[in-house]
Amino acid sequence: MNKILTTFILIIYSLTIFAQDKITDELKALSENKQYDKIIEQHASKSKDYSAGSLYYIGLAYYMKEDDNNCIKFMDLSINKNSKDPAPHYIKASTLNYMGKYNDAIKCFQTAINLKPDDAEFYSGLGDSYYQLEKQDLALESYKKATEQNECPDRPYSMIAQIYSDLKQSDKALEAFYTAKSKISKKSNSYINVLFNIGLLESLKGNYDKAEPAFVELIQLDPTDYHSYAKLIQIYYHRKEYDKAKPYKDKLYDAHKKGLLKDNLEDMFCYDQFKWKDKLIQAYERYEEGDKSNIYNKHLFYVVNPDEKIEFRIQTEYSPISVEQGGVKYLLCMSKDGEHSTFNIGFNDNLKYDDLKKSVIDLLEGKVKPTVTSKPTKK
Repeated sequence: MNKILTTFILIIYSLTIFAQDKITDELKALSENKQYDKIIEQHASKSKDYSAGSLYYIGLAYYMKEDDNNCIKFMDLSINKNSKDPAPHYIKASTLNYMGKYNDAIKCFQTAINLKPDDAEFYSGLGDSYYQLEKQDLALESYKKATEQNECPDRPYSMIAQIYSDLKQSDKALEAFYTAKSKISKKSNSYINVLFNIGLLESLKGNYDKAEPAFVELIQLDPTDYHSYAKLIQIYYHRKEYDKAKPYKDKLYDAHKKGLLKDNLEDMFCYDQFKWKDKLIQAYERYEEGDKSNIYNKHLFYVVNPDEKIEFRIQTEYSPISVEQGGVKYLLCMSKDGEHSTFNIGFNDNLKYDDLKKSVIDLLEGKVKPTVTSKPTKK
């Protein structure tokens, strides 16, 4: 009799396990087909006796629906039934990262890593936690550990470079960006970011021959990255290859007319940067064309000191009076220390940049005196 009873209990237990496995398989299939709402609607409320695996997939559905609290609830239920599975620890940790609870996330990531020490995603998530806590050394260590594992995602490669950039270690950052370029998918947004940073850092080092192909490749992949157009224009102006810059300027003007430009490109773009003594001169061009009656600035040269503060500005100003009298379209002016000075130097739209630049330098060196200087009147 006892033997029959024992056999009966074993049969019931086997049927229960089979049922749980069947539910887990069903939930897994639904999850793979991204039917997260169906998982939640049909299973969340009756999951009391579900297996750890089934609870995990319900929690994962909540994770994909960005319901953080319910995600953690079901991951905890899954962990309580099987604490040796690293997956719920990882999803819980990732959710805690999204919630800004980075110290709690670190503990969960470390548990997941202890259970499965060869998963690159676990180290990447841990790196994100440390990065948000501004613990760059620990973040760097975690991201590097991620790159040592098989099937490493894109993020650790780009984040290693980003951390070196944050630390102003430009040589290491550039090397890391090149490594990232060789590792991550060209279809990834991270690849676009890597190309831009390679172009930017090579430009800052004066390696324009290396910066140019990075920006060109970027634009080929994303023709709407207008910041890269501006960077290419700067490269060509530095090399005095003005004809190469013109098509990119035309594209910026066209994008401006269509209302496609945002942020610091919305009103103007930087087309050249050069050194004068210990100052950086940043040359900008505005899209505005004017309506023959209003004064506006067209070309602006900002004088930036070593502390990255703008000291004053030299600009070309549209002069309706000069145009009305048959003269030049723009007069060279200066705004400094609350004074506005106008110089007897003029240009038209077909100006040669070398002539404009030389005139600006002459003003900087005090070789030209203003014809008119005025201060704004107090109201």
